Parts: sequence; structure tokens; C-alpha cells
Amino acid sequence: MSIPVNLPELDLSLVPVWRHGYRFQFEPAQDAYVLLYPEGMITLNESASIIAQHIDGQASTADIIKKVQAMFGDVPEIEQDIIEYMLVAQREHWIDLL
Repeated sequence: MSIPVNLPELDLSLVPVWRHGYRFQFEPAQDAYVLLYPEGMITLNESASIIAQHIDGQASTADIIKKVQAMFGDVPEIEQDIIEYMLVAQREHWIDLL
């Protein structure tokens, strides 16, 4: 018997945009991608970095899902991982979803 899972919902047509004061970049000293903001820095793990590299203010969440799936194949977890990333990033005020 399968147990139903409540998956977070997100309108995939929304476009993620970095909030004012936040900058995504590769930081050689950290040897990692980071998110810089006035109060500090967040070092992103590899999967978060891959998603963040596609946030350009033009691509919708659906576009980002397609791009990442093209990199790794049709792995079922990719869509949900990206949705969860967007929801966390929005909750933490890193991005706006327009």
C-alpha cells in the first residue's frame, strides 16, 4: 500500500528573481557557489548551485526544471527538488517569484 505524500505546490510558470541586495556567484576562496547579501554569505551545496545557476530573471520554474532534467535525465526527484528549493528560497527572502 502506498502512502500519499503531500507535495508542496508551486505555479511552475512563476519566474524566480534574486531579491535586491542578493548576488549569486562563484567564490574561489570557498571553492563553491555562494549567495552574497548585505548581512553575510550563504554557501550553496552542489544541487542548490545547479538550480541557482539557472535563475536569471527570465526562465520560469518550469524552464529551470527542463534545463536541469536535460543535464541529468528524467530523474523523478528533480522536479520536486527544484520546487522545494524555490519555496525555501522564497521563504528565506533570497528570491521573489513573479
